[in-house]
Amino acid sequence: MSQETMSRRDALKLGMVGAGAAMLSAANAMAAAPTEKDVKFDEEYDVIVIGSGFAGLAAAAKAAERGLKVLILEKMGRVGGNSAINGGAFAVPMNRDQKQFGIVDSKELFIKDALKAGLGINHVEMLSLIADRAQETFDFAVKCGAKFQTGKKPTWFGGHSVPRTIVTENMSGSAIIQPMAAFVEKLPGCKLVTRAKMDDFVMSNDGTTVIGVTARINYRFDSKLYSDDIENKSGEKKVYRAKKGVVLASGGFSMDKEFRMIQDPRMKPDMDSTNHDGATAGALLKAFQIGALPVHISWIQEGPWASPDERGFGVAPLLTQQGLFKFGVAVDVRNGKRFMNEMADRKTRADAEYVLLREDPKAFPVAIGTYHTFEEQIYAAIDKGLQGGVMKKFDTLDALAANYKIPADALKATIKKYNDDVKNGVEDEFKKQTLKPDSLKELKGVEPIDMKGPFYAIRLCPKPHHTMGGLKINTKAQVISANTNKPIPGFFAAGEVTGGTHGASRLGSCAIADCLVCGLVAGENI
Repeated sequence: MSQETMSRRDALKLGMVGAGAAMLSAANAMAAAPTEKDVKFDEEYDVIVIGSGFAGLAAAAKAAERGLKVLILEKMGRVGGNSAINGGAFAVPMNRDQKQFGIVDSKELFIKDALKAGLGINHVEMLSLIADRAQETFDFAVKCGAKFQTGKKPTWFGGHSVPRTIVTENMSGSAIIQPMAAFVEKLPGCKLVTRAKMDDFVMSNDGTTVIGVTARINYRFDSKLYSDDIENKSGEKKVYRAKKGVVLASGGFSMDKEFRMIQDPRMKPDMDSTNHDGATAGALLKAFQIGALPVHISWIQEGPWASPDERGFGVAPLLTQQGLFKFGVAVDVRNGKRFMNEMADRKTRADAEYVLLREDPKAFPVAIGTYHTFEEQIYAAIDKGLQGGVMKKFDTLDALAANYKIPADALKATIKKYNDDVKNGVEDEFKKQTLKPDSLKELKGVEPIDMKGPFYAIRLCPKPHHTMGGLKINTKAQVISANTNKPIPGFFAAGEVTGGTHGASRLGSCAIADCLVCGLVAGENI
């Protein structure tokens, strides 16, 4: 990507901040990345990892296990980024629990599911890598201290043909991040620094190889700034050499108000996201500046299971994905009718919700179910949802309908038809996969929505969740150059900062698989 293109992009990013600042930004964008002759290194490591989420920690752990000296730079004040607030669901194709419960899965089926959700534009070699190494990577995470609910029937996420997802003990990515961070910090020669923001890559004097980074320590992210990447000048500058290379694992940009809006103008600056505040595009743009090949940048996935009644990710995704969506229904509040397959892939469901919300922005659809629609793994989340107010409980359908201003008779008719179709073996009009006979055995003869109640409900609103696009990497996690179509020496990447793997839309529970597998691969190959 040319310096001229980068300067225009940065000028756009500052359009709402002021002309003077925009001119300064454009001047900075025209400056090439520093080279070895331009800097004096303060410290030297074998490997430098940018980011401390799933991908970064996996890369650091594997590299350090190989005896390499590793520095991890995390710009926020706590470890983990989005990974720490992730729902803790790890898709593991052909896993041991599937075999225990007689669930037939295959590499080919996993790839087929991902391609369907991704509209066929996925980079299949990356899906193949994930399928081949997911179980091994799961075991590596357990070795690092991660805690999962194993020995149980895997969870069934939307868009997957079979249940293949294993969830953490606390239904959060923190059950992976916290023990893995502790594991990494105990390894000889491994150092993790928080409030340390990478500012730029340092290149070899001929400009071909990544040999280090410039960064600021004691940096403090400021969520009040429109663009922290551009406006925040806090911290003291340091320059670090990486003898073997740099792993970029800085995550996605769903909270970058300007950059996401440039990609998708519908994503206005005040739009909520499931991401943590620091999920911005700064490090990604620096990678583009040194020639990294971009892929699928404008594809931004929105979570169809999020709620307008809580900020950020919250607890609604757990209660819908592994509860109300599975055997319950989602209805249009204006007419009480279903409007989508509640277990379709994320893009299909988010698009269906937007059809309603663009007609009436306040007509948030409602997901409805009864207690037995929740999977055992998330029972603890039910009280959390009720106490926080994002989920409500009603003794009768009439009370539920009155609360959300849904036509009561129409709602009852919708649920009766839904239950009757299942009872009579009639194919659901939306082809909902979890309503097939084999999957209904766990209901033990009870109707999908038990008419005795009580009833549970959550309002729905899609939120920016996962950025599909990023840097193009190969199956060794090497970043590909847009100038040569070959790997950039000394430059690796993993996780959400990369693109292509998931195509237009990622299947639920595949983020952890992608991040940990590719992080592990980066740590092996650097």
